[in-house]
Amino acid sequence: MEYFLQQLINGLTLGAIYGLIAIGYTMVYGIIGMINFAHGEIYMIGAFVSVITFLVLGALGITWVPLALALMLIFAMLFTSVYGWTVERIAYRPLRGSQRLAPLISAIGMSIFLQNYVQVLQGARVKPLPPIVSGGFSVMERADGFVVSLSYLQIFIILLTVALMYGFTQLIQRTELGRAQRACEQDKVMAGLLGVNVDRTISLTFVMGAALAAVAGMMVTLYYGVIDFYIGFLAGVKAFTAAVLGGIGSLPGAMLGGLCIGLIEAFWSAYFTTEYKDVAAFSILVLVLIFRPTGLLGRPEIEKV
Repeated sequence: MEYFLQQLINGLTLGAIYGLIAIGYTMVYGIIGMINFAHGEIYMIGAFVSVITFLVLGALGITWVPLALALMLIFAMLFTSVYGWTVERIAYRPLRGSQRLAPLISAIGMSIFLQNYVQVLQGARVKPLPPIVSGGFSVMERADGFVVSLSYLQIFIILLTVALMYGFTQLIQRTELGRAQRACEQDKVMAGLLGVNVDRTISLTFVMGAALAAVAGMMVTLYYGVIDFYIGFLAGVKAFTAAVLGGIGSLPGAMLGGLCIGLIEAFWSAYFTTEYKDVAAFSILVLVLIFRPTGLLGRPEIEKV
């Protein structure tokens, strides 16, 4: 029981990170019907910006942890938002009216470009980050000495994810930008005729998704303490899997899919073998798509005629 509880905590923490990245996929797909395959690299850039910000803050003598974390979060979100806007402006907007294969190839090309761009700027070696948040609680202890621990960092990751999920849900449901996004999702042409600035709405959607990816990048940096220029590819594939599993186009579905992927990886690694944890996650995705093609919380598309 104690071992199961520990893996549950680890899986929820990892799933929260995947869920934040998956929200960026599902927001873009919900509005323009395209998959931003460069989104994983945006997450990777957010991780690198977090490390660079921490090193600069240390050089400036800013060592108070709450302030350092807040500044790391702000700078990571700002920088990656610029990259998200640039990806939309260069790789998607010129191809919006073309066949779906063209923007897909463009996004893959942008992903490869960003990987090599970061490799040239930062080098191919891994970048370590010393532990910033340490300590935690002992939830339960077994007779043989095994302790179920919940670290402060895990609490921070889960609470921040819940807060961001709630905030973005309220933004989409209650603000003018959210209404514009929902209008573009239903019919971009009609939304434009009714006064919605479609280009600005789509650009802001990319910016919001990039900001969430930056938060995930900072969390991964703090949680694992090491990053490289290639982390965006695998995390992007898993987050895309989470978005499809939960129901592409649904924000709660993206978060649910992320939690499912995180839990599957944690439990499979704990009870079987780590080599096949990715196979297990993708196998669950295949089964879900066979029996529920729209995903767990997705809705079937109704074609307008």
